[in-house]
Amino acid sequence: MARTTKSEIVSGTPRANFTNCTGKKGETAHDGRFTLMYDARAKLPRAQYAEAMRALRDELKAQGFEIVGYQEGPGQERGAYLVQAEHPKDKQYVSVGDVTEDTLTLSVNTPCLLPPDADQQQL
Repeated sequence: MARTTKSEIVSGTPRANFTNCTGKKGETAHDGRFTLMYDARAKLPRAQYAEAMRALRDELKAQGFEIVGYQEGPGQERGAYLVQAEHPKDKQYVSVGDVTEDTLTLSVNTPCLLPPDADQQQL
């Protein structure tokens, strides 16, 4: 997302949060399944926000994502620029939005994932 928006990731801001998966009935498997929530801040001048949002929206569509939220200013207030998308098959969710005059927040949430080479526990 940073590459597509031509923004620069702010050092020290990428954060990854792994959580255990919980089933529809509250059950938890013990096979290593996890969800990932990853977010980072990226620097970009506000004058480039509209172009960045359009580029990201178009790239996500090209990768098969459905755009579920889009806002392209105008305005100087926080939240004037936004792209939210979900992949219909993989169920990944991504979001980019402005948080300050020159900073975007980039977020990715995954569905429940099974680590490579893990044996899936049947519940």
